[in-house]
Amino acid sequence: MKIKVLGSGCAKCNHLEKVTRQAVTELKIDANIEKIEDIVKIMGYGVMSTPSLIVNDKILISGYVPSISKMKKLLLK
Repeated sequence: MKIKVLGSGCAKCNHLEKVTRQAVTELKIDANIEKIEDIVKIMGYGVMSTPSLIVNDKILISGYVPSISKMKKLLLK
């Protein structure tokens, strides 16, 4: 699974990365997590707000940080 956390490095963006990593660890998912902070690269993904989460090239989250339980549900879909 390829996971990209898009965000400028703000508190919400860092929190999304933390929640994502925790959910992946708890679910024992084999995933490559990449944090992208470059605004030009972020704009290239077409997201309108950050933080955003892209899993296998599909935008799953944009503009908020879910709970760990919701993150787990999203990752299992």
